[in-house]
Amino acid sequence: MPASTETEHIPLINKNLISVTVISAAYLLLSYFLIGYKPEQLVLVILFNTLYYLSKDTRRLILGFSIFIIYWIIFDYMKAFPNYRYHAVDISGIYFFEKSLFGIDYNGSVLTPNEFFKLRANSAFDVLSGIFYLTWVPVPLLFAVYLFFKKRLYFFYFSLTFLLVNLLGFVIYYVHPAAPPWYVQNYGFQFTASTPGNTAGLARFDSFFGLSIFKSIYAKSSNVFAAMPSLHSSYPVIVLFYGLRSKLRYTNILFGVIMLGIWFAAVYSSHHYIVDVLAGILCAICSIGLFQLLLKYRRMNSFINHLMKITSA
Repeated sequence: MPASTETEHIPLINKNLISVTVISAAYLLLSYFLIGYKPEQLVLVILFNTLYYLSKDTRRLILGFSIFIIYWIIFDYMKAFPNYRYHAVDISGIYFFEKSLFGIDYNGSVLTPNEFFKLRANSAFDVLSGIFYLTWVPVPLLFAVYLFFKKRLYFFYFSLTFLLVNLLGFVIYYVHPAAPPWYVQNYGFQFTASTPGNTAGLARFDSFFGLSIFKSIYAKSSNVFAAMPSLHSSYPVIVLFYGLRSKLRYTNILFGVIMLGIWFAAVYSSHHYIVDVLAGILCAICSIGLFQLLLKYRRMNSFINHLMKITSA
């Protein structure tokens, strides 16, 4: 390469180094003041910087997946702004609404499906529910990796829809804070601020295998009063939709099974009411529809084309 061409790249490299360093430092500093230092914040920064500078291919990958990083950061920062500070938490209302719609007569009492499943729990369903619930993040991410390398345009369609459904869910969390079923089972209808996360029925999965997988996950929960909508139930809907659009054939059967399994596990484990699951499904459908509407606008297509360009350069 001619010397003049090499020198042209030096300012660009220096500019990128400064930009990424400043962004990384700003993220760590803001995180420290908002929610305190956590090791995973440093891991995220190291991972991003490593992939950004390792090679062109890894740079394209991490820039594309920055959409998911934005989601994770927003979710993490919700700890600094608990939704129960802004609106009263719905504890009894959603409980009795669930019972009125889906109540089960059992030994002379009307139970919510969560209460019924808790009484009728068995090891087979405990294990299946745990397995399905463990897929709610890996499956969307693995699907995104596939789309990134095989169908780049659909990758951005999927990842932006994923971000959109989360933003919609987060807004609803603040407009209508709602307690999960396990909260009523453990605390009744009395509101207690800063209630720690709880594994609920998933504790039986941990106990069955002698592990603490879900205990470690729910110990880091951003806000327990964010049960409606169930974003656990939203993600597999979006995965299946773009799986069908991508014509993945038999893989979509697997996506469909996982979707139904997560819906069941959400209720069986007492993490969500059926109405939470239905709200999550509706959020996914609305987000898909809204994104399809946005694609009719030139600015959205220009933005996606820009994303395509920076992940192909």
